[in-house]
Amino acid sequence: MRSQQRPVLVLGATGFVGRELIAALSDDGEYVRPATRGVPRSARWVTCDLEQPASIRAALDGVECAYYLVHSVGAGDYRETERRCAENFVRALAASGCERVVYLGGVAPRSTPSEHLASRLEVGEILRGASVPALELRASMIVGNGSASWHIVRDLGARLPFMVLPKWLESKSRPIALPDVIGALLDARNLPLEASAWFDLPGPDTLSVHEMLVIVAELQGRRIPSMRVPLLTPGLSALWLRLVSGEEFHLARELVLGLREDLLPKDERFWELARHRPHWSFRDAARRALSTESRQSFVARLVERAVHGLGPSA
Repeated sequence: MRSQQRPVLVLGATGFVGRELIAALSDDGEYVRPATRGVPRSARWVTCDLEQPASIRAALDGVECAYYLVHSVGAGDYRETERRCAENFVRALAASGCERVVYLGGVAPRSTPSEHLASRLEVGEILRGASVPALELRASMIVGNGSASWHIVRDLGARLPFMVLPKWLESKSRPIALPDVIGALLDARNLPLEASAWFDLPGPDTLSVHEMLVIVAELQGRRIPSMRVPLLTPGLSALWLRLVSGEEFHLARELVLGLREDLLPKDERFWELARHRPHWSFRDAARRALSTESRQSFVARLVERAVHGLGPSA
C-alpha cells in the first residue's frame, strides 16, 4: 500500500461481487475499506448502515472512490428501502471528499421493467444525480457463484428431467462472466469522466435462456428433452423454479418477471473506453462457475466431516 493512499469504500462487501472485487483491489495494492451492516470482520472493515446517515458519513471519511454494490430483493417493499438508502448515500456524499461512485445495476429492457429491474434503474438514477460523478454499469445475468439468476439456470440444467418452454425462456440477453464484471469495475474507477454516466456491460454471447439451459446441461453431461407451451404465467413459472432450484418464491418470481423481455445492451461503448475486454464466453464462464462450486462443495463436505469427527473417508 502506497503512503498517503486514500481508501476505496466497497458497500455490499459481503456479496459475491463485493468479495471478488475486494480481492482484486487488494491484489492491485489498493487500500480497501469493506463495509457491512453487521459487526466488522476485521480492523479494516467498517460498519455502514445505509438507513443511518451518521454511519454513512463515517464510512465515507477520507474515501477517494466508493463502489455501491447494495441490492435487496425481499417480500416487502424493498423498492422503497433501496430508494431511501440511495438518497441517504447521496446526501452523505455531498459533505464528503469522495471523488467517484461506481454502481453495478441492471440492463434496462425496451418495455416496462419488472419491479426488481425498475428498482435497480431507479437507484442508478438517484446516484447519477449526486454532486459526485457516478458511473453506472448495467449487467444482465452475471455468471458466477452467488448470482441468483445463474443459480437458477445452473439448477434447472442439473435437475430438470424434462424442459417445458414458456415464451419467457426465449428472451435474449448478453450474460457476462464474474471475472469480466470485476475487470470492468476496476476500470470504471479510473475511466475519464467529466459527469455522471451509465454504460451497458454486455458479455460476448447473445443467448436465450433456453440456449443457456442447454449449454449448462451439456456441461453437466445431460441432455434435457423439451416441449414448447403457449402460456405459463409468471406465478406458475416461479413455482416451477422454486420446486426445481430451491430459490425463494418471491425471488424466483422477480427473476421470471425480469426475464420476460430481452435484456440487450444499447451499445458496447464501455468496452471501447476500458482497458479490460470481456474474455469469457458463456460456455467457458459456466464451466468455470461449475468447477468453482464443485471445489467449494468438496471443501465444505470435508469441513463438515471434520467437525463431526468422521474423517475424509467416511
